[in-house]
Order: sequence, then C-alpha cells, then structure tokens
Amino acid sequence: MRTKISDDYISNRAWLRDIVGGKPLILRGVSALEYLELIDGYFGEEDIYVYARTSGNYENISYEIADDFEQIEYIRYGDVLCSTFEQAVNDMLSDSFTDDGVLCEALSNYFHSNNESFENLRIKGENVERFAFFKDSAISYYGGG
Repeated sequence: MRTKISDDYISNRAWLRDIVGGKPLILRGVSALEYLELIDGYFGEEDIYVYARTSGNYENISYEIADDFEQIEYIRYGDVLCSTFEQAVNDMLSDSFTDDGVLCEALSNYFHSNNESFENLRIKGENVERFAFFKDSAISYYGGG
C-alpha cells in the first residue's frame, strides 16, 4: 500500500504533515529538508524518509528503525517530529545512497544564509571527509563562487 503523493497538496510540507503528523515517526534526510523548507523539494514526490521504532505498512515510506529516539536530534512542529538540519545533513553524509543534489542544495542554502560560512555547522568526525567533498560545490551551487 502507498500513501498519497505530494501532487495532492499545495506544498510538500503540507503533504508530509498530513502523512506523518501525530505518528511516532521522525522525518529524516530529504524529507526533513523538505519539511524544514531548506530545499525546494520535488514535484510529484512519493517517497518519505523517517525514523521509526517499528516498520510500517507503506511501501513508499523508508523506515529507518531506531530503538529509541534519544540519539536523534529532532524538533517538534505541532504534531510533526522532524530531524534538525544538522541531523539530516549528517545522516545524508553517512549514507552512500543519498541524493547528492539535494544535499548540495541544502548545504548551499545553509552557507548563504549563515554569512557565507559553515563555521557553526556541526559535522560528525566520520563525515568530515565526505563533507569536504561537497563543500566547494555547495558554495558555488547558485553560481556565486
């Protein structure tokens, strides 16, 4: 069984809120960045990425099973749980199957909205090398460097 897709909504945020709101799920990766509106997101988006304590029934929701949510940095927006920007970025940096374009766009948006700096961005030690790979591309993503 599949959930509704984003085309049925005015925004990806509204879509994600409807699908995961009030459920014991934390948006992660691309879905977190879409919800935080740090990337434009995709038209016709179908896939949702979440942390969950148990697997669910929807084939278009990727459930990353977590024993508890204590080790995950997340924020609550009303009845939606969403990983923080730093959690989402670190998750994507550690995932070899991540959407590199989305990660680059999100890092670029961070860079340009933080006085053209990554200084306050907390990257986990195991992700520093991969972050360095994306850094220059993120800086020049919008043609500014």
